[in-house]
Amino acid sequence: MRGPLDSRQLRAFVTLARTGSFTQTARELHLTQSAISHSMKALEADVGCRVLDRLGKKVALTQAGEQLLQHAQKILGEMDSARSSLGRLGKWGHGRLRLGASTTACQHLIPPVLREFKESFPEHAISIEPGDTQGMVAALLQHRIDLAVSLDPGNEPQLEFDPLFTDELYFIVGAQHPWARTGKVERDEIPKQSYILYSKSSVTFRLVEDFFRREDMVLNTIIEVGSMEATKELVKLGLGISVLAPWIASKELDERSLVALPLGRRKLQRRWGVLHWRGKRLGLAEETFIGLCRTATQGLRVQLEAA
Repeated sequence: MRGPLDSRQLRAFVTLARTGSFTQTARELHLTQSAISHSMKALEADVGCRVLDRLGKKVALTQAGEQLLQHAQKILGEMDSARSSLGRLGKWGHGRLRLGASTTACQHLIPPVLREFKESFPEHAISIEPGDTQGMVAALLQHRIDLAVSLDPGNEPQLEFDPLFTDELYFIVGAQHPWARTGKVERDEIPKQSYILYSKSSVTFRLVEDFFRREDMVLNTIIEVGSMEATKELVKLGLGISVLAPWIASKELDERSLVALPLGRRKLQRRWGVLHWRGKRLGLAEETFIGLCRTATQGLRVQLEAA
């Protein structure tokens, strides 16, 4: 199998095709005429056919040469474009930041952070890939994203988890639910309820399932929903109860359209943070983003710790 074409030979060929002169080509490329001649002979040997007709001091392209010229111009154009793009990345403030985040983080945590981030890095291109924690882990391991704002995935030896805050899950019920009216949860009623829970593939679902298993309970009737907003609306309509962190439903709790009640004597807590490759040296933009996440969640962290 033949190797790739020599870019220096292609550049000399394209210049020669334009000037039609070995002398002019050598002058433009700061080489000798002999070097240009040897380069063209090597190129013809490489492609296996004649690409130039020598007409005295002038040259003309053969039919094969005309085809090669089209390809060579595209190849050199792509190389110049790549060099230009990389050059821009080397300039202060230019670059990209590829983020992953859950829908909850995208709605409640990411917006104020990105607003501050763009003030420091206005030229950075930012992309956000939404998904659950396990999806974020896969995206990081496949190098599709640089950072993920997510729940602690547990044992992931290739990834590092920088904690931001810890929240607690509560029963979330509609205002007309009997538990809301009495202000307490009857233990023997817990397995009898209909539950509206986030995706079964999520870390939160696994935590909830494990929590009640340790309480010797099985949540039998479960409606699986892929959206926190939809979950809250279904609970408002009285179609079931959910298990959520109160900060996610703070607006509805303030309006009293939803009510939060403790799960029981034991707490069910989750850790939120930023995931990235372990041992990878983070760039200034990545370090800044993580720092802004800590600042943005500081008030929430204090509020949750005081609760």
